[in-house]
Amino acid sequence: MTPKSIDAAKTEERFEPRFDSAGLLTAVVVDAAGGGVLMVAHMDAEALAKTRASGLAHFHSRSRGKLWLKGETSGNLLHVDEIRVDCDQDAVVLVARPDGPACHTGAISCFYRRLEGDVLVADD
Repeated sequence: MTPKSIDAAKTEERFEPRFDSAGLLTAVVVDAAGGGVLMVAHMDAEALAKTRASGLAHFHSRSRGKLWLKGETSGNLLHVDEIRVDCDQDAVVLVARPDGPACHTGAISCFYRRLEGDVLVADD
């Protein structure tokens, strides 16, 4: 792939996602209300298409090797208001409204811990 100029990238209008060798894009989910990062997951072409068609976040589970609707068992769906695409089209940001906690642990965000030295410390 030849590098594009910044001006060409800014004016590119066609959505042509660039999946990695495993067929995945990185998807960062942010809260539509506050902008905080809720979670990071991966999307294959099917997950991206289902998300776009339904307005609900779908992902590809690498551990299970299959399509996954976020909240299918917990009820904590993610309603996608906007999909933002990075300059290389190999990552997306889903701006979403969560129905409940985004993390399977019950935390609002999967990023509920911070690194202090070599220790993980949970937020209050």
